[in-house]
Amino acid sequence: MSTTTKTASSQKPQQSNAKPGLRKPVFTKVELLKPETSGHTLVAKVLSSNPVLQKGRSVSQHLRQTRISECLIGDETGTILFTARNDQVDLMKPGATVIVRNARIDMFKGSMRLAVDKWGRVQVTEPANFVVKEDNNLSLVEYELVNVREEGGAPLGS
Repeated sequence: MSTTTKTASSQKPQQSNAKPGLRKPVFTKVELLKPETSGHTLVAKVLSSNPVLQKGRSVSQHLRQTRISECLIGDETGTILFTARNDQVDLMKPGATVIVRNARIDMFKGSMRLAVDKWGRVQVTEPANFVVKEDNNLSLVEYELVNVREEGGAPLGS
């Protein structure tokens, strides 16, 4: 009898309570964000939210409504524009404190924008107790794509 019980239990796959692949988030600050990077998790306050696109149902029935808002968010080190899409727009109310998980930096007209796609998440949390540094807006810094020559050419600036 114990053999049949042992055989039955050995056929069950091993299950673990720990979820594989999940890591503890490493929180970053706004001033540390760099162009074309991803995987950022940060706590920020929403300063403003401005709708830039609102499309209703189009010709096709299966396409859902699209809403996009540009939201100025920040922490004690600076601010950046966050592009909120669809359901994220409802969460990004001025005065709210949010946790932005697995965000990426998109470049738009030479400036940085923070965005969260389907692999990331935005959630409202308890009000943060920091004062937003509003005079360091990373989205106002304009970047230019520069091709760097690697071979022995003339030095830069000559």
